Amino acid sequence: MAPPKPFPILRLPFLAIEEVFKTMHPFEIINFSMISKRTKGIAKQMGFHTKYSIYLFIIETLGIRFLGTKSKVSCSYAITSNKEMDGKIEEFVSGRVIRRKVFKYSNNPIEEWKELCKYVLDIFKKQTIDVLKMFMDAFVDQNVSIIDFLKTNWKSVDECYLYQSKEKNDVDEHAAYLLDNLTVKKELFFLLHHKNGDFDVKIPKNLSELYIYNSQCIGYKKLLEIDCKNVILKGNQITNEEWNMFLKKWIAMETNQNLKWLNFEFSSLEEFRELEYHMKWWMEQSNEPSRLIVKKRMK
Repeated sequence: MAPPKPFPILRLPFLAIEEVFKTMHPFEIINFSMISKRTKGIAKQMGFHTKYSIYLFIIETLGIRFLGTKSKVSCSYAITSNKEMDGKIEEFVSGRVIRRKVFKYSNNPIEEWKELCKYVLDIFKKQTIDVLKMFMDAFVDQNVSIIDFLKTNWKSVDECYLYQSKEKNDVDEHAAYLLDNLTVKKELFFLLHHKNGDFDVKIPKNLSELYIYNSQCIGYKKLLEIDCKNVILKGNQITNEEWNMFLKKWIAMETNQNLKWLNFEFSSLEEFRELEYHMKWWMEQSNEPSRLIVKKRMK
């Protein structure tokens, strides 16, 4: 039996080619764009870029992920220094979600990942990173280079997750550098173990959600500067007296105008009961008691 003849896609009218692109997943789009300058030009003319969200991840491997419409299809490239993983493809179905992952070997994974990201930025016309997940101690020597690369090529990131794999590692300086140089627009999850008691992190304003796992660095003065909608502070060192002052300012609308939901911790049951008493009294006096929605958790 003779093999099937190649499909002459480049001979089709533009609208027909566009319909073909609608059936292609990101791997096929990228592979098609790499055939020639003409195919790259055609790919860049398509309107598929609005269909996908772009995730960047920097863990033990570096990668880029495409999340399709309604989160039904996920395609990822992972750059690895493990030769045995080169070319391997992982695919599995979870419910109605299809996940595909392709591994690519490189003896210089950082630079290979940067080149891939720039190529995707060009083809998919993405000016904003939808999600960035970064272990700050995965490639410590390259952190500044990676952050400078992100700042140069993308205007902002919608959701930012900062981790570290080992508590003993000191990544405070690099975490502060990232937040000084990359605009976070919607959500920031700060899951780091600070080594410096005077760590002065720049918290973006107007976030829809801020989660700080190790919030010893958030004192009363810094708390007044946080102007985000939903705030979760784990392990804070703010005193009962300072919480009282803060809540009074908050209800009077003298500070934290965007704050609607606050989750924080108390060091003792007695401390919680004392603060709860003041909260009830202030809510009765407030003209806008709905502004004060506080979730309490015991350590």
